[in-house]
Amino acid sequence: ALAIWGTVHKILNSSGQPADASDNSKVSYSDLPVQLVSSSADVHLYRVVPDTVKVIVTGSKEAIATLQANQIRVTANLTDFAPEKDMKRDTDVSVPAGITVISVEPQKVGIIPPPAP
Repeated sequence: ALAIWGTVHKILNSSGQPADASDNSKVSYSDLPVQLVSSSADVHLYRVVPDTVKVIVTGSKEAIATLQANQIRVTANLTDFAPEKDMKRDTDVSVPAGITVISVEPQKVGIIPPPAP
């Protein structure tokens, strides 16, 4: 059991730093839904492609231990959206205090406007 613990401990701390030098942990969340928002338009008929993203975050071990996927909010803002100019929008990620976003994949999502009446 001690050998297994030592191996796992070495793998988890293989960053080259002493185990107590960094109090941060990193975690990845896949398939987080992208929510469309707009200050001026009704977005319920718009579609986003892909409709989910992967987000990698970091924070203290305590913050990461209590973090849940539903606390991470991914949005694409359609305010001033002009489909004839650009069909892609950046994603914005909101996380609780003590959590930092490292990356979002993909960073841009495609927007499909509703069909013309």
